[in-house]
Order: sequence, then C-alpha cells, then structure tokens
Amino acid sequence: MANIKSQIKRIKQNEVRRERNKSVRSELRTRTKGALAAIGSVADDADVKLKAAVKRIDKAAAQGVIHPNQAARRKSRLMRHASAAAEAAES
Repeated sequence: MANIKSQIKRIKQNEVRRERNKSVRSELRTRTKGALAAIGSVADDADVKLKAAVKRIDKAAAQGVIHPNQAARRKSRLMRHASAAAEAAES
C-alpha cells in the first residue's frame, strides 16, 4: 500500500473507474450479443437491438472506456453481420 497521500487517493480513484468501466464493457458485450442473436434469427426487433448496441458502443468510446478505433471496428463488424443477414434473407 502506498504511503503518499496523493497516491492513496489515486488508487481509490482507479478502483472506482475500473468498476465503472467493467460495468460499461459488460453492457457493451450484452447488447452486442443480443444484436447478433437477433440478426442471426432474423427477428423483427433486430434493427432496434442493432441501434441500441451501436449507441452503447459510441457512448463507451465517448466516455473513454474503449478506444475510438475499437468502437469503429466493433460497429463495422456488427453492420457487416447485419448486411450479410439481410442479403441472405432476400435470396
């Protein structure tokens, strides 16, 4: 454990942030999985779940939980799955 007062405070801040980031990442994964499941089963609410997942990804990037490039990559992959599912449904 640190002896310096500012370092003790920094450790507490890091712990609070780590817990917050952990919950955001968990929700991110949950929404992404929900969107992928809806896309895979060609559900009626797939577009709503996709929109919610993209919104959560953008929000996480804005908060600094994930890197903006990672957010772009995740959204791109989601959209690619959605596009492939739409094409498969048409044919």
